[in-house]
Amino acid sequence: MFAAYAARIDRDQPLNGLELGERPEPEARPGWSTVTVKAASLNHHDLWSLRGVGLGEESLPMILGCDAAGIDEHGNEVVVFPVVGLSGHGVGPDEPRSILTEKYQGTFAEKVSVPTWNLLPKPKELSFEEAACLPTAWLTAYRMLFTNAGVRPGDSVLVQGAGGGVATAAIVLAKAAGLRVFATSRDEAKRKRAEDLGADAAFEPGARLPQRVDAVIETVGAATWSHSVKSLRPGGTLVISGATSGPNPKAAELNRIFFLELKVVGSTMGTKDELADLLSFCALTGVRPVVDTVLPLDRAREGFAKMADGELFGKVVLTV
Repeated sequence: MFAAYAARIDRDQPLNGLELGERPEPEARPGWSTVTVKAASLNHHDLWSLRGVGLGEESLPMILGCDAAGIDEHGNEVVVFPVVGLSGHGVGPDEPRSILTEKYQGTFAEKVSVPTWNLLPKPKELSFEEAACLPTAWLTAYRMLFTNAGVRPGDSVLVQGAGGGVATAAIVLAKAAGLRVFATSRDEAKRKRAEDLGADAAFEPGARLPQRVDAVIETVGAATWSHSVKSLRPGGTLVISGATSGPNPKAAELNRIFFLELKVVGSTMGTKDELADLLSFCALTGVRPVVDTVLPLDRAREGFAKMADGELFGKVVLTV
């Protein structure tokens, strides 16, 4: 079957390790289902995999891709939940959790095999392309906002780094849930796009906000950390799920964190139940993922290049 896969690890030039070509079809195994992939979406996780983060040389070649929507062996339209090992279904009861492409072959292929427990019904209201955007970036944003930040309608939130997959999702979801949304971006066009998506205002990084916020959605890391902490009201919550600009900020702002009793919460992905809730939320409210580009799988390299260059606003979707 045709697939996009990591053939080599290159920490400095990750696209050098990306290959497009034939790979073996998944073999049948008890408790697992094989899905015929209709659409899959890129995440920064795929670029990190090509750099060797979470993926060792001993696991190569590895088909990339965490997210997918497709059709199972029984003809059901399904969405793949990409975290394996949380439940014991299809794996050993003590197997630690992993995301597809860390231990098991991923979704950038004509077929992917996952534990049957990991499949959720695709709502008829969502296209395969839309559904394929949700399981990683959008699920991460959903959990950050509604589980870990605990925001409610009427609260305010700052989303750092508008344009990235998680940040874009957070803007759309927060607005749909009745929050006041501020966003930042270095790029003027991305600030405009953020406002078009529902942000009440978008600013350059580090700018003073009209008010201190109840929560900050942080995926940028070192470059925005100090601003994120300073933007919170007393008792507010900073939720972080990534650090694309690096993990070591110049100022940790510890005095401000303890004096104002701020909460700092780490967040990674989400649960299967949260993905089910997200799918229902989108189906019922009309909220749809923001898609930057749709490409056929044989042009996957173009999508990776856009992500590596930071030229995205929303998701890159690969169709099979």
